[in-house]
Amino acid sequence: MRFPRALGVLLHPSSLPGPGGIGDLGPSAFRFVDFLHRAGISLWQVLPLGPAGAGASPYASFSAFAGHPALIDLEFFLENRWLEPGDLAPFAELPADFVDFEQVVALKDQALRKAFIAFGETAGDEERRAFWAYCQDPRNAVWLEDYALFMAVKIDQGNAPWSEWPAPLARREPGALQEVAGRLEDEIWYQRFLQWVFDRQWRALKARANALGIEIIGDIPIYVADDSADVWSNPELFHLDGAGNRTVVAGVPPDYFAETGQLWGNPLYRWPVLEQTGFRWWVERVRVALSRVDRVRLDHFRGFEAYWEVPAGEETAVRGRWVPGPGHRLFEALERELGRLPIIAEDLGIITPEVEKLRDDFGFPGMKVLQFAFGSGSGNAYLPHNYDKNCVVFTGTHDNDTTRGWLEASEEKVTGAVRAYVGGGDESLVWRLVRLATGSVADLCIIPMQDFLELDSSARMNVPGTKENNWRWRMAGDATTAALATRIRDLAAVYGRLHVDPGGSS
Repeated sequence: MRFPRALGVLLHPSSLPGPGGIGDLGPSAFRFVDFLHRAGISLWQVLPLGPAGAGASPYASFSAFAGHPALIDLEFFLENRWLEPGDLAPFAELPADFVDFEQVVALKDQALRKAFIAFGETAGDEERRAFWAYCQDPRNAVWLEDYALFMAVKIDQGNAPWSEWPAPLARREPGALQEVAGRLEDEIWYQRFLQWVFDRQWRALKARANALGIEIIGDIPIYVADDSADVWSNPELFHLDGAGNRTVVAGVPPDYFAETGQLWGNPLYRWPVLEQTGFRWWVERVRVALSRVDRVRLDHFRGFEAYWEVPAGEETAVRGRWVPGPGHRLFEALERELGRLPIIAEDLGIITPEVEKLRDDFGFPGMKVLQFAFGSGSGNAYLPHNYDKNCVVFTGTHDNDTTRGWLEASEEKVTGAVRAYVGGGDESLVWRLVRLATGSVADLCIIPMQDFLELDSSARMNVPGTKENNWRWRMAGDATTAALATRIRDLAAVYGRLHVDPGGSS
């Protein structure tokens, strides 16, 4: 699907400024949307929104469908007196310039549990009906009940992975599920409540963005976490043994990011089993995603054509093999059910002609990253003069260093090639690369917020292959200035990417 020429920004909500120790879906998010509007930006790309598990990675979530309770705005509960101002006081002690996920999650859980109790005691009929309607909606029920039960049991089991639960629960024996559902009924309702509040806040934020002509780009990881409601409730769809252990796991072979590849460890799909169901689980996953966002970036697109399979127990991803994926059959099934798919294909890494054909046959734009463009000659596919229009150009992604950090760490061969390509001028080299991306023929241009702010490596979001200190960066509260909005807007106007209001005025 071709998209109109536009300028976007990459920033996860957790990186927004504001009180509470983490960016959330409250006033700071609405102010950011207003900033995007003033800056002429019409696309806001976020990372996966699910409840993050190990390492706080949004790509390792307890559910492919649920929202992260840590992103819930607690000030929302003050209006209904489900919380009091004093309940928010402990959050003032949390750092403002990075996310301490362990503390944030623990404190938010305490506050949210208090709000849930107050809701049960004081909520009016209209709020109760809205909550009940959310739970009963078939579009939610398809995943909500399994997720709520999974989280309730997980907490009851001391947060142990589901494969370590008592065998009757791990195997989902009906009698065991019935017993635990009755015993943990209050906790299950609490988990439903969290998802209702998240959904309510997210949809309010999206409605504000859409009203200003700003579309949101979500992110669908190809794989799900082993310790997730998805695998626990659908074990037949994954390569597991009788005890629920992975027999093969996901990763990628050695590449730009890691000499020994990346051993992600996710369970791999039994694609023939999925195909026998008409790819129903994937249809519902994409349907839910597109109910929350306007477009989606499909992570690790090449894995749908062929994926890297590594035997479970390996310490690196070196000893793997390529295995054919579902290819055209999956996307044909998705389009039969959902219509034309507003998908951006993350086609980075080892890309073959077969992967390119799969992408092009469905008209999905691929990705171009400027940090991969320099130092290997004029034929490099990531150099703008080699682009087709149907693509998305980034200065960098969440897996890259910031552009300033990358430049500062690069050899002269690379930085010299950058300077030769972008030419001279009074602007910084970072901003000249932002200008290069914006001025390219690519239909879409998306710039990480860190690059608009010209920040160094301390603002990097993620270092692939590492588990510590990732996903924690937060933007300063005074970063989104009027001067920056004007500068971005002028750039968008020069290169034909200026956002146009729904009413028709620019």
